[in-house]
Order: sequence, then C-alpha cells, then structure tokens
Amino acid sequence: MKRKLTFIALLACAISSAQNISDVLRYSSENIQGTARFQGMSGAFGALGGDLSSLNTNPAGAAIFNNNQGTVTAALFNRNNTITYGGSQTDISRSYAEISQAGGVLVFKSTNPETGWGKFALALNYDIAENFDNEIFAAGSTNEGIDNYFLNFAQGVPFGDILLQDGEFLEDAYLDIGSNFGFGDQQTFLGYFGGLIDPATADNDNTAYVSNADYNTVNQEFSRITTGYNSKFTVNAATQYREKFNFGASLNFHTILQTKNDEFTETGYNATSEIQRTTFDNYLLTEGSGFSFSLGAIAKVTDFVRLGASYQSPTWYRIEDALSQRITSDLADEDINFINYDIVNIFPRYTLKTPGKLTGSMALVFGKNGLLSVDYGYQDMSQAKLGPTSDANFASVNSDVSNQLGIVNSLRIGGEYRIERFSLRGGYRFEGSPYEDGSTIGDLTGFSGGLGYDFGNSRLDLALNRSERDVAQRLFDTGINTPALVNGINTNATLSYTINF
Repeated sequence: MKRKLTFIALLACAISSAQNISDVLRYSSENIQGTARFQGMSGAFGALGGDLSSLNTNPAGAAIFNNNQGTVTAALFNRNNTITYGGSQTDISRSYAEISQAGGVLVFKSTNPETGWGKFALALNYDIAENFDNEIFAAGSTNEGIDNYFLNFAQGVPFGDILLQDGEFLEDAYLDIGSNFGFGDQQTFLGYFGGLIDPATADNDNTAYVSNADYNTVNQEFSRITTGYNSKFTVNAATQYREKFNFGASLNFHTILQTKNDEFTETGYNATSEIQRTTFDNYLLTEGSGFSFSLGAIAKVTDFVRLGASYQSPTWYRIEDALSQRITSDLADEDINFINYDIVNIFPRYTLKTPGKLTGSMALVFGKNGLLSVDYGYQDMSQAKLGPTSDANFASVNSDVSNQLGIVNSLRIGGEYRIERFSLRGGYRFEGSPYEDGSTIGDLTGFSGGLGYDFGNSRLDLALNRSERDVAQRLFDTGINTPALVNGINTNATLSYTINF
C-alpha cells in the first residue's frame, strides 16, 4: 500500500524537481495531431475549415461543412532519438498506437435565407494535442558526478534537521523532512543516508557538506521514459453569413496525464573511492486540467481566395505532481531501500497560464481540382506564468521564462490535388525555437503527405508526417550541467474514417 504525505512547505521545495521552464514548454505546445486530412496538409487549415481538427486552428471552420459529419482517427507514432552525451552516442526508437481523434458536427441550414445567415453548425471534437510517449537513453563520461546534485541542495542546511528522531524509521523521516523543511532538505537527507555526502563536521549546527565520492571522471547512464498525453475536448459553434463570411467560437477543455521515470547509474570512480557505484531514480506523476477559448473568422473574398484569422486564448491549467525516489550506493544506509516508489510525495497544486496565439491564414481554391493553403502563427512564450505568482520561487521561474523565452513564429503550408474520387496531399511546417538563444531547443521542421478516397457518403484518409528538432536535455535541474544533445525525429502514420449523415 502506498504511503502518501502532502507537502505543506512552500512551493519552493517543489520547483527543483517538477515545475520549471521545461514544463511550461511541454504543456504550451501542440503537435500536428488530428485527422489524416489535417495532418496530410501539415495543419494548414486556418482559411479552409471543413475538417474537425481544423477547429484547433480556426473555430470558424465548422461553418464550412455542408452536411452532418463524423470522423474517427487512429495513429501510429514512432519516435527515434539520437543522443550524444559525454563523448558517446546512442540511438533509441519506440512506436506507440492510439485513437488520436474523434468528433462530429451537426449543420443546421436556415429556413429563412433572406436574413443572410445561411447555416449554423455545432461541433464536438476530441484531439490528442500532444503525445508524451517517448524514451531517451544517454551514456557517457563526464567530470560532474551525481554528488554535485546533493551538494547543491545541502549547502546551508543544518545537519540536525536531517537526522533521525528517536525510534523514527528512515522512510518516515524522509517524508517528514520534506513536509516540514522542504524539498532541498529532503534531497540533503537522501544524499547523506544514500552515502554520497557527509557534513563537514558532526555538529548539529553544521551547514557545510563534502562529497564521499572520489573521481576525476565518472561513467553515467541515464534513461528517461515518459508516457501520457495532453488532450483537448472542443465544444464549437459557428455560423455563415451570405455564403461569404464565417464566424466561430470554441470552448476547449484540456486534460494532462503524464508519467516520467528517470533511472540513473554512475560508476567509474577512482580505485581509492569508497563509492564505486551509485543509482538514483525518480518517478514523477503529473495530472492536470485546463480551460481555453478560441475565436475565428473566415472570409470568402472571391471564388479563388479565402482569408482567415483566429485567436487562441491562454490556457489556464491547474496541475498536481506526485514524486517518488530511490537511491543506493556502496556507503548507503542499510535501510535506504525502504525509500522507494511506494513512498510518494504529493506537492501542492499549482497553476500554469500558457500564452495566447494569433493565426493569420490564406487559401487559394482551384474549384474542384484542389487548393493551396498557408497559415502563419505568432505566440510569445515569454508571457507564460506559473503560479501562485506571489510565491518568491515561482516568481524566480517566471523571471527565467521572461528572460530566456521569446516569440515563436510558425508557418504551415499545405496543398491538395483531386483526381476524381482520389485526393493527393502534401505539406510543410516550420516552428521557431521558443528560446532566445535558439539552441536549448532548436527550430522544428516537418513534412507531410497523404491521400484520400471519397466513397460518396464516406471517406477514408491516410497521412504520414515527419518532424525533426534538436534539444539540449539536462539530466537533472542542478548538479550535472552537461546536457544530453537529443536529435528527435517523430514520424506519425494516421488513418481516418469520415462518414456523412
């Protein structure tokens, strides 16, 4: 049975393990997911509509539908990561399958067209905005050992605060220290009873610590497996005026579920070192919910040209984290194994406001032969906020967000060519780095292709899209500054079935 204790210390204790810029970016991004037609054109639907996933770009798109329609989509995700760390390179590839989209739209045509309002549409749609299933494995040699992680937390922590009380079990002390003194003291406790660090003196008032590890360089292996999703459920209403102007609005309900399992092993110490092997593992469960809204319009300028504009509001999330840890070494206390994944720290709930987004779109429609569409997106990532903002440590993270993150410009281009009942599709997309330095996370580029067949009352669509991005991934938030350089290639195969009714 799991033992749980809610932290009552300031959120400062949680920031170093859970809430940081990486999480701001993770929950602010939306990959190209959804229907196969949407993906086959790289999501360039802001001035087109007529596709359920296009509501994620422009909610006015529901007014383009001519009849009731439902779509369901299955996707196969493949993630291939090449990781360079400590002079070595590793490759890892994993595939995952899921139902990534389901939704429908009802179209109500006006019984009094003289008013100019020709039709009204109501739509419900579920999309996986971001799939978190991923795995990286880094292995190499550096001169920064895991002892630095614990030393960075320990300096300034009174030694007496991390000692066991009379009759107290090690696992109880671990939870109590976290609750009463915070995350930093708790990590100091782990480092001490895990054998990695010792106080400079045995005095209870001592606040200086030294490492027990002796090394010039160490060999490190780091595995991170993440699972879960960020989903969006959309309730949409749209209307059309004089067959030229389309307006729409959506209410979006977001759900976050993510697990992150980090396993770290360190060896290669000097022969004189009493420590020859250390393992340090962390398991984080994140759950959250959020709300956003979007507004949009599409204008049919001529039979050939359509223009679109939309606003996606910030998403307001409420998020909760639960963390479990375990550590072993040659000098660890014999009871350290009782601190394991059955011992769970529940952090106080916090908030995240992601930045809003503006999208401008243009499409050229070549009658029944095909179309070409372009979307441009603007999002200022420096406006993201963790909260409560009154907490000094969240204020520090928000300052980092403001100083390190910047404007993300995105471009999506898509085209479709029809040959009787067949449709051929292709697309390209670009998304700039959210970091001002452009290197912590690099630019994203992607290509897509697809085809569809119209049976009359139904349609079958297939799409394949590929995107690539470089990321400098730190193993820990402190102590080991050398990042693992990850070249990530994501390839999605998507199949959608659409029926008119």
